[in-house]
Amino acid sequence: MADAPEVLTFTFADAGAIPNNPTLPVLVYKHAADPAGAREPEALARWFEDTWPKHGWRAAWRYGVYDFPHYHSTAHEVLGVYRGQASLRLGDKTGATLVVQAGDMIVLPAGTVHQNLGASSDFHVVGGYPEGQSADLLRGEPGERPAADERIAKVPRPKADPLSGASGALMTKWAVG
Repeated sequence: MADAPEVLTFTFADAGAIPNNPTLPVLVYKHAADPAGAREPEALARWFEDTWPKHGWRAAWRYGVYDFPHYHSTAHEVLGVYRGQASLRLGDKTGATLVVQAGDMIVLPAGTVHQNLGASSDFHVVGGYPEGQSADLLRGEPGERPAADERIAKVPRPKADPLSGASGALMTKWAVG
């Protein structure tokens, strides 16, 4: 990785059925892993899987992103796009829609709703979580709150940025303050 990637931040308010995260922004690292677009998909997936554990995040799965709105109340999540592209909605219907592509990385704080609005047929991501965290799957159904809010409030902040460790964007953008 020659240059630090551009990091976009998005903060979303409580959306009623969906809590989002009251204090931590979503971080989107454009061209995080492959600025020149030179890596083959399998090599790019392995790069995410090899890089994150160095900084206290574990790669847990490979798949796409669900096409229904969902969030996690028990873990922060990192997604590394290793193949294709997709249009993702973040933060419910009034949130942001952005296109992500191979090499991009997204860090979603616990509680932030996300959804795949449409993707290339080859779209895949590596998904992961900070060590010690495991994700549940919630959809904003009646009865999820306030218990989900209580779990979100207890999710500890990661000890390091999944891409750059102690010097990464997450450490400043998610700083206590």
